[in-house]
Amino acid sequence: MPRADALALTLRADGSVYSNAQIADYPYPPGQFTWQPPLRLTVTARASAPGSRLVGTAGFGFWNHPFSPDIKRLPRLPRAIWFFFGSPPNNMALAKGVPGFGWKAATIDAGGRSALALIPVALPLMLAMRLPTACDALWGGVQRRLRISERLLDGDLLSERHTYTLEWRGDGAVFRVDDQIVHESPYAPRGRCGFVAWIDNQYAIATPQGRLRFGMIPVEREQSLSLERVSIEPLNGSGRR
Repeated sequence: MPRADALALTLRADGSVYSNAQIADYPYPPGQFTWQPPLRLTVTARASAPGSRLVGTAGFGFWNHPFSPDIKRLPRLPRAIWFFFGSPPNNMALAKGVPGFGWKAATIDAGGRSALALIPVALPLMLAMRLPTACDALWGGVQRRLRISERLLDGDLLSERHTYTLEWRGDGAVFRVDDQIVHESPYAPRGRCGFVAWIDNQYAIATPQGRLRFGMIPVEREQSLSLERVSIEPLNGSGRR
């Protein structure tokens, strides 16, 4: 059971509207983001059920709030470094060989110069990648330009109390669960991001072949993400200005 002093982000059973239980340290609607490397995030948390029984998305880390169902504005190019969960039908198949759903340690930075250089060829690139052989040959290079790195974690961990650590460095990232390294990324976002921890009932589909869709998943039973500890500290320097 979650501790009495934990903060429970809770979704009630309701399938009619978008629901999001969240804490964040940026203005709403989001504006200036203040966190940058090098820093360490430590979160002790557990969900109310394993990944196989949760719906929607959940997690904690840093991002630039590129889009949201409850804000009407043009999306930003995504930038994130976090522990991220997505249930089916979520399908953000961004890292080669990693499923588009599940409990992950992940990074992406689609706003860097190497990523922006892909914009003029984005449409023909997506069309080409509808051919499996072309996708296999091309996506590795695209993934590097977008600074995408992911590792699938055990979804059963979600219903257990664990301490997650994320070290965001200028030259990469290290993810730990209970002091054990679970993923080392050669990439990390280069721009500023905001801290967020959340659980919601949305899904997103975004694939190299150009499939893009968003929607809501009915919440048939109450579900929550309980946070017992959240700390952000400098890592060989200041992570905030």
